[in-house]
Amino acid sequence: MPTPMTEPRIRPTPDDPRLSRLVAGVDQTGAAIETSVVTERPLTLFLNAREIVTMMTIGDHPDLLAVGYLLNQNMLKTDDEITAIEHAEDIDTIVVRTKRQTDYEDKLKKKTQTSGCAQGTVFGDLMEEFDRIELNPDARLKTSWLYALTKKINTEPSLYLKAGAIHGCVLAQEDRILVYMEDVGRHNAVDKIAGYMFLNGIEPHDKLFYTTGRLTSEMVIKTVKMRIPILLSRSGFTAWGVDLATKAGLTLVGRARGKRFVALAGMNRIVFDADLSRMEDEGREHRRKGAAED
Repeated sequence: MPTPMTEPRIRPTPDDPRLSRLVAGVDQTGAAIETSVVTERPLTLFLNAREIVTMMTIGDHPDLLAVGYLLNQNMLKTDDEITAIEHAEDIDTIVVRTKRQTDYEDKLKKKTQTSGCAQGTVFGDLMEEFDRIELNPDARLKTSWLYALTKKINTEPSLYLKAGAIHGCVLAQEDRILVYMEDVGRHNAVDKIAGYMFLNGIEPHDKLFYTTGRLTSEMVIKTVKMRIPILLSRSGFTAWGVDLATKAGLTLVGRARGKRFVALAGMNRIVFDADLSRMEDEGREHRRKGAAED
């Protein structure tokens, strides 16, 4: 059995000069300031010879973003063989090449736009697949893991803490962060993790997924499509997100801040093992910033 990872395999790199820059301005008193703002650049995705979409992204891990996007839009199947991923940074383009051609044109005809801070789409056949997916009923979420994990995420150096205006997503096992991705759109951060799991053969049945964003229908659909049985967030819910989570048997936990959380689906997986009398509430500074960014 492999030795468990104690450090994230991929973590935020807030000091990467490509991902943020200083901008001069003034504060509420009129005093001159400099503040960090995240970068945003286009990335045009091709699947074989066909242009699919142009995404706005911070620009890190374009290969994972491209593969994850195609997987989560059902344009790439789990049994597809990727023969090449070609990133041309100078022209903001990435091409994913597969051994067999895809049927993406038929899928595009069934595309519907959904809410979100990126170009999120849901296809009719994606919902058909959603109805067939069975999540691991034996997965568990100990509240001690939840509290330890959220504390690690809140204190991990990140672009969120440096500049704000960004979403983060985490793939975890028990209370260990495996992969931590950030992007200007939460959908992009999810897709990067989906791409990482696909390219590295990561099994989803015993994993947890954490997002800083709202628990919308699309977040639930993507998590279920990745076969991850537990979805967590520091933010709130939408009614359709809760309905879909209940239908899929997904454990859905939101408003997870400090020692507080609310579970609205899949509560049978939760093991209440933490001593709340020993837990601290989230600090006022982080709570105020989090409320502004959600």
